[in-house]
Amino acid sequence: MKNILLLGATGSIGKSVLSVIEQNDQKLNLFGISFNKNILRGREIIEKFHPSFAHIENLDLYKENISSEDCSYLNNLSELEDLINHQDVDIIVCAISGFAGLKATYIAASSGKKILLANKESIVSGGDLIIPLAKENNSEIIPIDSEHNAIFQCLSGEKGVEDVQKISITASGGPFLNTSISDLKDVTVKEALNHPNWKMGNKVSIDSATLVNKCLELIEAKYLFDLDESYFDLVVHPQSIIHSIVTYIDGSSICQMSSPDMRVPIAHALSNENRLPINFHALNFTSLNLSFQEFPSDRMKIQNIAREVCNKGSNLGSVFNAANEIAVESFINGEINFNNIYEVIYRTFDGNNVSKELSLDSINDIDMQTRIEAKKVVKSIT
Repeated sequence: MKNILLLGATGSIGKSVLSVIEQNDQKLNLFGISFNKNILRGREIIEKFHPSFAHIENLDLYKENISSEDCSYLNNLSELEDLINHQDVDIIVCAISGFAGLKATYIAASSGKKILLANKESIVSGGDLIIPLAKENNSEIIPIDSEHNAIFQCLSGEKGVEDVQKISITASGGPFLNTSISDLKDVTVKEALNHPNWKMGNKVSIDSATLVNKCLELIEAKYLFDLDESYFDLVVHPQSIIHSIVTYIDGSSICQMSSPDMRVPIAHALSNENRLPINFHALNFTSLNLSFQEFPSDRMKIQNIAREVCNKGSNLGSVFNAANEIAVESFINGEINFNNIYEVIYRTFDGNNVSKELSLDSINDIDMQTRIEAKKVVKSIT
């Protein structure tokens, strides 16, 4: 029996993780969870799965109606660190959304445990810090984003990445496939959240609609697989069946295929010698119609920024990520139009210099400063 600590339990990734655990309850146990604002969903999880520990940001609000006396309730950062390092925790799932997940990912990286990573923003902002820390402490990081897990599976059994010629990361194109940025001024939040293939949280859904999500994944892939950004292509694949393709120097291309369901990469990452069974939607290969397109030319500037982050590293990932988070938040709140998301990122990113200082404090400082600058840009637009 493997004990799972699920950080960010009430989000969309958390829901998929819980489904895999429930379907394999003879092998997997939900030992602990963390969550923030969704008190109702958190209470449902505790009542159903009976974790031993729950770290809750809004603990005072939750305690008004404690639902289980068998669960130990935690609140502050030191208690979260103790929980992550608890001797009975076997696997840590980092599924906290956005930059807010950085601290927990950092702590997990030093734990020496198996980490299932869904929080790409922590790697984008702090990859130069977290990846070496994980290696130093023998913490195994297995990505559970569908694209990165696909690459991980395609590399399985290979001794290294020396024989890789190219890796293609696929993008669905989102709800505005084949629509130019100039035609997206008046789209609504509801339209932007209406992804054709995936059910995701608000932040990642908007990122998918702008294709910024794919740029964040490019940066994450550079760190996770220790390859130069030039190895990676971003390709639009509207069906979301092929999640990534690894091409080797002998001309062989290996891909990972599945229906768009986050439980598939999660089940793979939670498995050991043998794969875990889940209820999945089987592909009908006789009716598949797979197509691919080039990354849209009017989004190439945002991709080029991501490649600059890959090449220069340091604080630029924090700048890119923070600018995007403020832009997305401002769009959802009705402060800017959809097409202005790009402008906020471009204007905030331009003029930022690379800093060689690298620490958790410096990353947090850059993030805070960038958010202030991005909000100024938002204000200038509105």
